Amino acid sequence: MSLGAIIGMLISSILIENYVFSRFLGICPFLGLSEKPSTAFGMGCAVTFVMTLSTAITWALYHFVLIPTGLEYLKTIAFILVIASLVQLIEMFLKKSVPALYAALGIYLPLITTNCAILGAAILCIQNEYNFIESVTFSFGSAVGWTMAIIIFAGVRARIVFAETPKCFKGTPIALVTACLIAMAFAGFQGVKLPF
Repeated sequence: MSLGAIIGMLISSILIENYVFSRFLGICPFLGLSEKPSTAFGMGCAVTFVMTLSTAITWALYHFVLIPTGLEYLKTIAFILVIASLVQLIEMFLKKSVPALYAALGIYLPLITTNCAILGAAILCIQNEYNFIESVTFSFGSAVGWTMAIIIFAGVRARIVFAETPKCFKGTPIALVTACLIAMAFAGFQGVKLPF
């Protein structure tokens, strides 16, 4: 795989095929943890770490354990176990090293285990028959795109607090309208043809 193809896959997974705005994966933590940019950034870092590492491990597990033993049908269960183990490691690290971020992430940290964006990245890499480098590149780019989306959304929500929003739109309704408007802006990347 050439460097140009790797860069093209990164740009595509970050902007064109953004997990939040074009695939609609990972919406629960996206809406739940996007009130403060600092919390959103912390969650984005955790998701990036878990998504990239879990995709690398699950790709190897699938190709070197599940296929040779004829157990490909167990991939979803095996992938969830790998993701859950990584989340436990992150949870222990944050609780010990960064207790403020651990407290801010709250219930959403263990929910990374069931974040459909992370499982989706691992399964999409298998379905698209990516090799190891392509899988890691795709999952890293997807995680960066997810992080970028939640940080942008958190910044917009922080400003909405000071806006004069109609009473019927306060809270979740204005957040959903805002997410839709950002998704429409990201839809502009759909027609981009990369030269790589």
